Amino acid sequence: MDAYFYIILAIGLLSTIICLAAGIMKKAPNDATILSVAAVEVALVVYLVGSIIRVIAGEPIAGEAWEFWGYLVTAMLLPPAAVYWSILERTRWSNFVLAAVGVTALVMAARMNQIWY
Repeated sequence: MDAYFYIILAIGLLSTIICLAAGIMKKAPNDATILSVAAVEVALVVYLVGSIIRVIAGEPIAGEAWEFWGYLVTAMLLPPAAVYWSILERTRWSNFVLAAVGVTALVMAARMNQIWY
């Protein structure tokens, strides 16, 4: 496991907890929930930049490269899609959609880590 995974682990879990709590408290999506998902996206962008640097530096991906990059691109598309959803549907249920982003990003980061090593 590398530092990128642990960063996404921490931010993803924190975002999930924030969004779940807001949903359980029957609140509509707010700055805290949307910004927590934005933090997940920032962590994924850092992962992307770090991965590009590692590849340029000559560190090989042990598994299939297309699979790694596919997971990363897919993970990066989830936060903007969930935020868009939460803006369109301003109900408490949108917070549960936002909560799924953190967990999904975490699982995908774990899989990306397996592919890399």
